[in-house]
Amino acid sequence: MTGQRHSIKIFGCVDVLTARFYYRRRDTVFNALTYLAFLEQVARHYYPQPVIWIQDNASYHKDGRVLEWFEENRDWWTVVNLPPYSPEFNAAEPLWHHVRMTGTHNRYFTSAVELVQTLVRVFRSMQQRPAQIRGYLQPFV
Repeated sequence: MTGQRHSIKIFGCVDVLTARFYYRRRDTVFNALTYLAFLEQVARHYYPQPVIWIQDNASYHKDGRVLEWFEENRDWWTVVNLPPYSPEFNAAEPLWHHVRMTGTHNRYFTSAVELVQTLVRVFRSMQQRPAQIRGYLQPFV
């Protein structure tokens, strides 16, 4: 995509015990509403099982609507906020590295569509074969 910089917005999380990976692509922005949609997507997979949700310090994580959602679901959903500027404590970070190395590193994409197709291929592979990412999660178990 010569001369253009496109960004693809993707929420992602991983269950460190099972290596199940969930993602949601957004065409717009990261904000409280798009984050809430992602939380709802993940919640459907777990409710009513207990969840410990570890998140970084993105501004939309502290939005009143998000905090209200956490409060409404506190019986089964526990939130832990990472210290600021500490990606080394975020289990999803090694997975983003895996995505870059296996999908996008040192590659030229002729269009945003081609980039999205590549990302979806890598994500589906991670979902279908969790063993390929389990090693990245060992430090967090």
